[in-house]
Amino acid sequence: MQSTGNKKADETYTIVIGCGRLGADLANRFSDEDGDVLVIDKSKDAFRKLSPSFGGLTVVGDAMDFSVLKEAQIERAHLIVAVTDNDNANIFVAQLARQTFQVPRVIIRLYDPERECVYHTLGIDTICPAILSANAIYKILSEKDGQPS
Repeated sequence: MQSTGNKKADETYTIVIGCGRLGADLANRFSDEDGDVLVIDKSKDAFRKLSPSFGGLTVVGDAMDFSVLKEAQIERAHLIVAVTDNDNANIFVAQLARQTFQVPRVIIRLYDPERECVYHTLGIDTICPAILSANAIYKILSEKDGQPS
């Protein structure tokens, strides 16, 4: 498919970058919801985590490589979810998606919570496992402290 120059995001086209447990689970869910989903991962073996019913596409490659993103037709994407285990890769792809390709929605996983606030100002949503875990633990402790043992 060739780009016409007038970028119009496909409301159903999602790119998931990273096919670990989280990326595979998200890709499977998007696929189950009849979404148009493509998964990028450096390792072909990673795609084994996708369910047998996965109806999307896969691309083996490094998402920090511009040609891999072009092959994935990033200019069509409505949503990019970058969940590799590398903060720098997730950040790089997110900035490229927002600034170069004007992808309307970008979500990344960040392991370093100190980086999180910077990306909110760029319109990039972040999920930080350390913060989510700390909040969940605190909630469990708060609930237990209010109840008799």
